[in-house]
Amino acid sequence: MSTAELACSYAALILADDGIEVTTDKLQTLLSAAKVPEVEPIWSSIFAKALEGKDIKDLLTNVGSAGPAVAAPAAGAAAAGGDAPAAEEKKEEEKEESDEDMGFGLFD
Repeated sequence: MSTAELACSYAALILADDGIEVTTDKLQTLLSAAKVPEVEPIWSSIFAKALEGKDIKDLLTNVGSAGPAVAAPAAGAAAAGGDAPAAEEKKEEEKEESDEDMGFGLFD
């Protein structure tokens, strides 16, 4: 990540923390006030367009929550349905399809 990208990220977080809409002009104002050298205006424009209409605080609180939330209901549904043999078969199939069983190794 370049200095310009990092500076724009921090500026966007500052604006979001204060409840101010993230715009190109406001990002540029913060970058100028922080005396960040050599940040081209295109970066603030890209960040402003990418974050337009999005709740940055919501984005930060939900980072990484999709992974475990997606896996947990599937495991819970299998256990609740009493379909344990099907889950075991699935694990066996995954094990059979591994590269190790097909003769492909890291150093082959």
